[in-house]
Amino acid sequence: MTAIRTFTLDDPITIAGEEKIAAGTVITVRKPGSGELRGLALNSLINLDVASLETLAPRITSPTIHKPFAAAMAPNDMLQFGTEVIDFLLPKAAKPVSHDA
Repeated sequence: MTAIRTFTLDDPITIAGEEKIAAGTVITVRKPGSGELRGLALNSLINLDVASLETLAPRITSPTIHKPFAAAMAPNDMLQFGTEVIDFLLPKAAKPVSHDA
């Protein structure tokens, strides 16, 4: 399993009417370690709790998505980020078996 994933922002992240991160920006998400999960409930992350994802984002993204930027993300982009996080957290036994040869 790879410890790095990427997704592309569908929408720009805009704060106070000024675009800060452009649509089409590729965001790298790194597998969080225990230290980066400190203070967060795994259950909240699995349930895609936005506040928990906002807290985690600056710890594992590049370019860094600081909390205010995460709070300004479009829901579809937050979902993309959240699904990458969930995939990192799930044990191998909980993932579908790949039939690629």
